[in-house]
Amino acid sequence: MAVTATKPATRPSAAPMSRPGAAAVTAALVVLVAALAVWDVTQGTADVGPGAVWKALVGQADPSDASVVIASRLPRAAAGLLVGAALGVAGGVLQAVSRNVLASPDTLAVNAGSYLALGVAGATGLSLPLFASAGVAFAGGLAAAAVVLGLSGLGTGTVRLVLAGTALMLGLNSLTQGLLLLFPERTEGLFQWNEGSISQNGFDGVLQTLPVVVIGLAGLLLTARRIDALALGDDAARGLGVPVRATRVTVVVLAALLSAAAVTLAGPIGFVGLCAPALVRPLSRRFRGFARSRGSLPAAALTGAALVLGSDVLLRALLPRDVSVAVPTGTVTSLVGAVFLVGMAIRLRDTSGAGAPDRLRVPSRAAFLATVAVLVVVLAGVTVAGVLVGDSTLLLGDVSNWLQGRAGRAVSFVLDTRVPRVLAALAAGAALALSGTLVQAVTRNPLADPSVLGVSGGAALGAVLLVTTVPTAGGWGIAGAAFAGAGVTAVVVFGLAARGGFRQNRLVLVGIGVASGTTAVISLLIVLTDPFNATKALTWLSGSTYGRSLPDVVPVALVLVAGLVFAVVRRTELDLVSLDEDTPRLLGLRLAPGRLGFLVVGVLLSATAVACAGTIGFVGLVAPHAARALVGRRHVRVVPVAVLLGAALVGTADLLGRTVIAPAQLGAGLMTAVIGTPYFLYLLVRSRR
Repeated sequence: MAVTATKPATRPSAAPMSRPGAAAVTAALVVLVAALAVWDVTQGTADVGPGAVWKALVGQADPSDASVVIASRLPRAAAGLLVGAALGVAGGVLQAVSRNVLASPDTLAVNAGSYLALGVAGATGLSLPLFASAGVAFAGGLAAAAVVLGLSGLGTGTVRLVLAGTALMLGLNSLTQGLLLLFPERTEGLFQWNEGSISQNGFDGVLQTLPVVVIGLAGLLLTARRIDALALGDDAARGLGVPVRATRVTVVVLAALLSAAAVTLAGPIGFVGLCAPALVRPLSRRFRGFARSRGSLPAAALTGAALVLGSDVLLRALLPRDVSVAVPTGTVTSLVGAVFLVGMAIRLRDTSGAGAPDRLRVPSRAAFLATVAVLVVVLAGVTVAGVLVGDSTLLLGDVSNWLQGRAGRAVSFVLDTRVPRVLAALAAGAALALSGTLVQAVTRNPLADPSVLGVSGGAALGAVLLVTTVPTAGGWGIAGAAFAGAGVTAVVVFGLAARGGFRQNRLVLVGIGVASGTTAVISLLIVLTDPFNATKALTWLSGSTYGRSLPDVVPVALVLVAGLVFAVVRRTELDLVSLDEDTPRLLGLRLAPGRLGFLVVGVLLSATAVACAGTIGFVGLVAPHAARALVGRRHVRVVPVAVLLGAALVGTADLLGRTVIAPAQLGAGLMTAVIGTPYFLYLLVRSRR
C-alpha cells in the first residue's frame, strides 16, 4: 500500500498576523472553558441550582447541598479540565513529532494498552492505589504507542499509522474483553470505566493526578522549540542541531505520561487528543502566536478542556437526569470524534493511487490442487475434532449412532448443541473470508477487511440493539437486525467514500471512523441496558457460537453459497478490478458500478456472519492474504482457498476457545483476534519494506 507523508502539524513560517490576535483567541478560550466549568457545576441529579452552588462556595449553603457541590460537582469539573488539557496537549505533540494529522492517544492504541494493563492487574487480584494504577496504565500505554510508531514508521502517512493503531487496539481490547469474561468479579466495573467518565467522588483522584499532568505539561513546554524543529522534518531538525531520536523518544514518553494520567483519572475519553489539535491547527495560518508549540499547546489544552466539559454539559442538558448519570462522557466524545475523523478523511487528499500488487507468481495447477486437497483434509480434521472434543469427549461411533437416531439421551443432547456450534463457526469463517477477498480486491488494499471498513461494526450494532431491546429475539430476527445495521453502515461508508471511485485511503479512513462511532453506540447500549442483557451482548460480541441452533446457520449458509456463485461467475471482472485503474477501463468495464456490486455482496456476507457467530475480526484479512501467498492472485483459485482457510481458522478458534480453559470458554472472536493481530502487524512491517 503506497501512502505519502502528510504535511507537518505546524509551520512556523505561515503566520501573517500578529501575536495580539493569538492572545485574544487564547483569552476567549479561557472564558469559554470557565463558562462551561461553571455550567457543569450547576448540573447534576440533585436539585442544587446556581444559587445553592454559590452559597456552597462561600460557605453559606445547607450541609447537604455543600456536600453535593464540594464532593461531586467541583471534582467533576476539575477532572474535566485536567483530562481535557492533558489529552489535547498529548495529541498535539504526537501529531507534531509524527508529522501526521491523525496521530493521537486513540490512534496510537495508548488507551487500549492502558486498558489491558489495568485489566491484567485486576484479573490477577492486585489492589492498587491510584498512584500505582497510574504507573501500570502508563507502562501499558507507552508500550502500545511504541509498537504502533515503530511498525507504522514516523511520517510515512496517515493510513498506515491508523491501521497499525486500529489493529493493535482491536487485539488488546479483545484480550481485555477475555479477562472481563473470565474474571467478572475481579474486573467488575472495568467495562464501564473503559467508556470514560469524569464523575468523581471527592478531590483525591484529581489531587493525585495533578502533579503528574503538571510535570508532563512542563516537560513538553520546555522541549517546545525542539518539537517545532521536528515538525519541519528530520533533516531540518538535525541541521538546527536538534537530537532527533532523543527528542522524539522524550516527547512520546511525556505524551504517554499525560495520556496515562488522564486514563487513570477518568478512563479513556475518546478522540479528544485528535480533535483538539485539529481545531487549533487552522489558527496557526492566521495568528503568529499559534504557529509555534509554545502558543499552540496551551490552546490545544484549553480546546481539549472545552471539548470534555462541553460534552458533559451537552449530555446532561439533553438527557433526563437519571439517564445522563449512566451515560459516560467518553461515549459522547467518541461519537463526536468519529464524526470528526470521517470529516477529516473526506477532506484528506487521496494521493496513494493503487496499492502495489502482491508479487506475481503463478503456481502450477498441480500445486493448486494439492493445496486445496490439504486444506480439505485440515478442515475435515477440524470439523471432526470440533464435534468430538468439548466438555465431554465422544467417539465417531457416537456420532454415527446420532446420525441414525440411535444415540442415547446424553449423547444426543451433547451433539444437538455441539454440531450447530461447529457448523456456525465454519460457515461464519468462510463467509468472512469471502467478504474479505472481495473487499481487498475492490480496494486493492491487502490490509482492508470488513471490520476495518465499519461493516462488521454496523452489523454488530444492529444485532446488539435487538438483543438489548428484545431479549427473546431469535436467530432470524438477529440476522435481520444485523443485515439492517450493515446495510445502513455500508450506505454511509460507501456514500462518503464514493468520490473518486472508492479510493483505498479514503474508504479505509471513513470506515475506521464509522466503526469507532458504532463501537461507541454499542457501548452506550450495553451501559444503559439491563445487566443480564449486557452480559448477553458482551458474550455475543466476543464472537461466541454458544447456544447456536441449526436455523441460525441457515442464513449465512444461503448467502455464502450465493456469494461463491457470484464470485466464480464474476471471477474475470474481479481480477481486472483488483489489477489497476486503467486496464478495466480500456476493456470497457465501468469501475464504480463493478466495485459497488462486489462491496454489496461483501456486506451481505459480513452481516450474516456477524448475525450467526458474533463479531469475529481479522478473518477477512488473514484468509485472503494467505490464499494469495499460496496460490497466486487469480481469484478462481484465491476464492476457494480463502474460504477453506477462513472456515478452518474460525473452526479452530472456536475449538480452542471451548477446550483450552474448560469448563470456562472464550469466544472465537477473541481467539481469532489473538491470532490475527500479530499477522496484521507483520503485514504492515512487510509492506514498509
